[in-house]
Amino acid sequence: MYNITFKFEQQGLEEVTVKNAPEGDSILEVALKHNIRLHHNCGGVCACSTCHIYIDSGEELVEEITDREEDFIDRARNPRLNSRLSCQCILQESGGQVLVTIPDQTLIHGE
Repeated sequence: MYNITFKFEQQGLEEVTVKNAPEGDSILEVALKHNIRLHHNCGGVCACSTCHIYIDSGEELVEEITDREEDFIDRARNPRLNSRLSCQCILQESGGQVLVTIPDQTLIHGE
């Protein structure tokens, strides 16, 4: 099981920690199950960049980045070295602590 802490760049949003998130779920699925707003225009199939996040710690606990994901991250707003698409961050079997920052989503149109 995982503990995932979500921090937000958007002003006025408090940090949220989800305890006991199950292996096999994506970070996007964990967020949505716990009413954490995270855009996902393509429905979580790695066809856009709206679920872009920063993994501040625990990157080794999710599946490795693919070339396809990297291509979409290049299209994201303000990509960084620790950028990932939350729909592609599947929690591995080991369990642990993951710290995620969600970029300001007020600049994303649609969904």
